[in-house]
Amino acid sequence: MGLPVRGQLTVVRPATDDDVDLLVAWHADPEVSRYWDDETFTPEQMRTRLEREPVDAWIVEADGEPVGYLQSWWEEEAGSRRGGLDGFLVSEARGRGLMPDAARALARSLLDAGWEYVTVDPYAWNERAVRGWANAGFVEVSRHPPDEGHQHAWVLMRFEPESGSADTESGSNQTRT
Repeated sequence: MGLPVRGQLTVVRPATDDDVDLLVAWHADPEVSRYWDDETFTPEQMRTRLEREPVDAWIVEADGEPVGYLQSWWEEEAGSRRGGLDGFLVSEARGRGLMPDAARALARSLLDAGWEYVTVDPYAWNERAVRGWANAGFVEVSRHPPDEGHQHAWVLMRFEPESGSADTESGSNQTRT
C-alpha cells in the first residue's frame, strides 16, 4: 500500500517521517492515549513504529487537514494475506462520520488489493467505537475476555462491505484494540 485512499469525506494517506511530531503529540493527548492503553511515544519510537512490518501507518485527512490515524496490519498464510485495522481521531474531528468513512475506504482498498478479510477488535466498553466500526461496514463475529493483546474484553468484527451504513454522518468513533 502506498497510494492515498479516498473516501467520501476523507483521504487516507501513508504516514511519513514528516508526521512523526504530529503523531507523538496526538498519542500524548489523554483523549487519544486512553484508547491506546495509555501508550505514548518519543519521536525515535514513533519513527521505529512507522517503519515496522507487517504494519502500514496512515494519516486520515478531512478538508486537507490531518485529523486521525489508521494502521493496517497483516499476516500471510498459504499465500493469503489478511489482517486488521486500528485507529483514532483527534477529539475535534469526532462526531462527523470521518472514521467510518476512512475505515470503510481503507478496508475496501485492502480487499481490492487481494486481502482475504479485514478485521477490527475494539474494546467492548468502547461502545462508540463498536458503533463506528459497524457504520463502516464491520460486523460482530465474537466477544472475548482480556488476553495477552487486550487489557480489556474486546469484540472481533469483520469487514462486510454490504453491511456498512450508507449514512456517513451517523457516527464517528474512537477506535482501539
